[in-house]
Amino acid sequence: MTNPYDPAQNQPSSGAQQPAPPTAQFAQVPAGQYPPPPGQNPAPVAPPPTRKRSWLMPTLIGAAVVVVLCCGGGLVISLTGDDKTSDVSASTDIPATGSSASAPAAAAPSTAESAPASAKPDPVTTTAAPDKPKAFGTGDKVRGGDFEFTVNSVKCGISQVGSEFLNKKAQGTFCRASVTVKNVTKSAHTFHADGTITAQDGSGRKYEVDGEAAIYGNTDGQGFLDKINPGNSVKANVYFDVPKGTKLKSITFDAGLFTLAEDAVVTL
Repeated sequence: MTNPYDPAQNQPSSGAQQPAPPTAQFAQVPAGQYPPPPGQNPAPVAPPPTRKRSWLMPTLIGAAVVVVLCCGGGLVISLTGDDKTSDVSASTDIPATGSSASAPAAAAPSTAESAPASAKPDPVTTTAAPDKPKAFGTGDKVRGGDFEFTVNSVKCGISQVGSEFLNKKAQGTFCRASVTVKNVTKSAHTFHADGTITAQDGSGRKYEVDGEAAIYGNTDGQGFLDKINPGNSVKANVYFDVPKGTKLKSITFDAGLFTLAEDAVVTL
C-alpha cells in the first residue's frame, strides 16, 4: 500500500506534460476579490478609473473669484454706502433731546443782542383818508346842475294850501319848504320844481312835490316853469304831501339827466 502523501509519487515524470494548476481554469482575479463558483461566468472586470486632470478645478475656482471681485465689488460697495447714508439720514431726522434741543432757543437772544443798537425802524407811511363829502344844511348854498339851491326854511303840519275858495287840501299833511334857485351858468335855463326836488324822511321814504299845491301856495306861480336868466334867482314855496306826524330828514335837488354834476342834498 502506497502513501498518498509521498512526494515521490506526486512528482511527474520528466517527459510527461505537467497538469495545469486548479486556478488556471479561471481568469486571474484581482486581489481582494473571490473567484465565481464553478459553472458560472466570471463577472466583467470594471476598467480602472481614469485620473482627472488636477489643474482644472483650481483654475475654475480662480476665475470665479476674479469675476466676483470685478462685477460684484461695486454692488457690495453701493449697498454698504446706501446703508450708511440711510443710517446718517435717520440719525439726523431724530430731534435732539435734552440740552441739545434747547440750544436754538438759547441762541435766539444772543442773535437779538448782536443786532446793532443804532438801527432805527422804518418809518410807517400812512395814507390819508379821503375827504368826506361836505354836508349842507338849511341856509347853505349847494350846486345842483345849472342852478344853485338854498333851503331857507321848512314847516310841516299844514292841512290846506290856498284861499277860502281856491285851495288844495292835503291827503295827510303838507310840509312846506322855502327855496331859492339861482342860475349860475352863462345861458338861460327853465326851472320846474315838480320832478326836480324830492324829500326823504328818516325811514328812507321818498316824496314828490305836489305841483297843484305849489300853484295855490305861491303868489305868482313861482317854481312852475320859471325861465331864469344867468345870474338871476327865483324864490318859491314847494309842498310835499306826507303822512301826519312825518318829519323830513333831507331835501334833494336833481342835477338833471344831461349833466355829469352830482345831485345836491341838504340835510334838515
